[in-house]
Amino acid sequence: MGLPPPTALFLGVLLLHGILKPLWGELVFIPPFIRMSGPLVRASLVGDTEDVTLSLAVLQDKAGLLPVPDCGILHNEIGDWSLTVTPSVVRPEDVLEVTVRLKRGLQGCSSNETISFPESPCIVQTLLVSASHNSSCLAHLLIQVEIYANSSLAHNASENVTVIPNQVYQPLGPCPCNLTAGACDVRCCCDQECSSGLIELFRESCFTGVFGGDVTPPFDQLCSVQRAHGVPDWFPFLCVQSSLANSPFLGYFYHGSVSSREHSSSEVYLHTNPKDFSDFGYKQGDPVMTVNKAYFTIPQVSLAGQCMQNAPVAFLQNFDVWCITDLEVYQEPDDIVNAKIKNGAMGGIVTPKVTYEEATNLDKFITSTETLLSNGSAPRNVNVEEHYIFRWNNNTISEINVKIIRAEINAHQKGIMAQRFTVKFLSYNSGNEKETSGNPGYQLGKPVRALNTNGMNVTTLHLWQSAGKGWCRTATFKPILFGENAFSGCLLDVGIDESCTQLRENAAGLFDSLVQATHVAMRGNSDYSDLSDGWLKIIRAERPDTGAEPAVSSANGTCLDVPAQLSIRILFSDAGAVEGVTQQEILGTETRFSSVNWQFQCGLTCEDKTDLFPLSASVHFIKIPAQLPRPLTRFQINFTEYDCNRNEVCWPHLLYPLTQYYQGESYAQCVAKGFLLLSLLMLAVFLSNPWTRICKAWNSATI
Repeated sequence: MGLPPPTALFLGVLLLHGILKPLWGELVFIPPFIRMSGPLVRASLVGDTEDVTLSLAVLQDKAGLLPVPDCGILHNEIGDWSLTVTPSVVRPEDVLEVTVRLKRGLQGCSSNETISFPESPCIVQTLLVSASHNSSCLAHLLIQVEIYANSSLAHNASENVTVIPNQVYQPLGPCPCNLTAGACDVRCCCDQECSSGLIELFRESCFTGVFGGDVTPPFDQLCSVQRAHGVPDWFPFLCVQSSLANSPFLGYFYHGSVSSREHSSSEVYLHTNPKDFSDFGYKQGDPVMTVNKAYFTIPQVSLAGQCMQNAPVAFLQNFDVWCITDLEVYQEPDDIVNAKIKNGAMGGIVTPKVTYEEATNLDKFITSTETLLSNGSAPRNVNVEEHYIFRWNNNTISEINVKIIRAEINAHQKGIMAQRFTVKFLSYNSGNEKETSGNPGYQLGKPVRALNTNGMNVTTLHLWQSAGKGWCRTATFKPILFGENAFSGCLLDVGIDESCTQLRENAAGLFDSLVQATHVAMRGNSDYSDLSDGWLKIIRAERPDTGAEPAVSSANGTCLDVPAQLSIRILFSDAGAVEGVTQQEILGTETRFSSVNWQFQCGLTCEDKTDLFPLSASVHFIKIPAQLPRPLTRFQINFTEYDCNRNEVCWPHLLYPLTQYYQGESYAQCVAKGFLLLSLLMLAVFLSNPWTRICKAWNSATI
């Protein structure tokens, strides 16, 4: 449906005028021409809009000519149309938002309601919006209206409940882009409510893929699929004969009759009525209960790294986590002193014993985004650390000790706070003896035991636990856990007056603070008092000499061979099993340094400036097999198509029960069952019809 020649000519004049007028600094409509297919359109009037009035007119095409716009007569409403003008939110002094809408509905537009989308439009008009000042026309907006009766752009969607088909057989329906009932959806070429003439208007822009109706694409295993390359020779023998209705999307969706509510990312699902079996004693992993038949909760970190505020504490399961909290939304928790926890015996109750301490270094926990001045408001207390120690006896809890470290901050303090929560279960008769990391082998997630033979009180190896601004001087330590590779770092502040020798000594000293031990324990229960009880000396690779200056001068601000990275490699292997549980032991530990050449960066001036030198430390656990793997043969190296780890088809496993990889039964039983199967197969061959004919032919020939 093209525009008549006068309209097209007028449109060309408006477009040219609309492009040139912003260059002259005059008023202009953006866009100057709109093709309207719905009940509402918007445009912007840009320029000097002071004392400018707008009017709306319906242009009547008489004898192929459009009338000359008359700005002396102002109309905001004419016929079925209304004009609304509002200042722009961004620049109200220079931009006006113009809205033209149809006042009446489209219910009586079509006499034949059975036609979902008629061929001819319901409303065809030409509207002109004029901007004028003192009856002088300054800018024009031309609107060509073509509205269909049941268009999805002007038709309210049906409120009837859509019956979703069984997605086991129809995963997405025949036409997923058909979103409006009883109307044609633009660009949805599979919509049965669109006539062929309408589809021709947007055939070049149809939705593709599954959303466009291709819900049963042919999959690669179909015999009818002919791929140009990459088809193996055996494809015709193992391809699948299937109907295209057997979509590969089947089974990927739930039944669509009921849609469950989506839980937020920070929401944790808990039973509304938690099951309480604590009166008969706790088992490992059971949630600790209160007298109100509710879970005893402490903030913990989920697998996704998010902090769960109401996570239940599990019996005999230790944890040490850090949670990040915004101070603006932080809420003071309930007083732990009033908590009454079931001890695991009938009617038994244990009350936590709480001690409070004041935090000494707030930069370790709080990163302030805004410096607040004292405004006379009362400060508030926040808990930065909470340490829980549960004493257990058999399947009961005998005592709970809690140490809370608090910090006093401004009542309107803003920033991010790091909180630490620890839970540790100890035996009721345990003293101050060192905790083991396994018995006898290491357990995953337990600290690596370490020992210093020079008399220092060292129990494990460490990495940095940076907080706040990440400075090394405020960073704390976290233990290296067995079997968990980790990486940490901090920033060393360097003054302009420091020498390269001093920088090397400071960096080396920080690295030495991580590994103060001389030996590590081979097993998780090695005795600290007996050096011969499985203690291995740490192998320290040679590091750069911190006292010797390199031959190259460092007068230009460049320091050579500065220790920047510490790599800790721990070798371990399986050393047997105890009651079916694999025991793992450490075979050796090595520390190695990496150095860099570093130059002080101070910008234009270097007076009283400090720069930051990054330090990093990593630990890597390497598992050594108990037996060396069998070397690959020349055939396995050259012919990788028979490698089961690189191909989908594994020919060596064709007779899998008779190979060494099958561990379900003993090899003798597999061979016996294989011979039994072979004998049955031979018996079936002898009793088959072709074999009987051969025997009869042989007997007749001999006679």
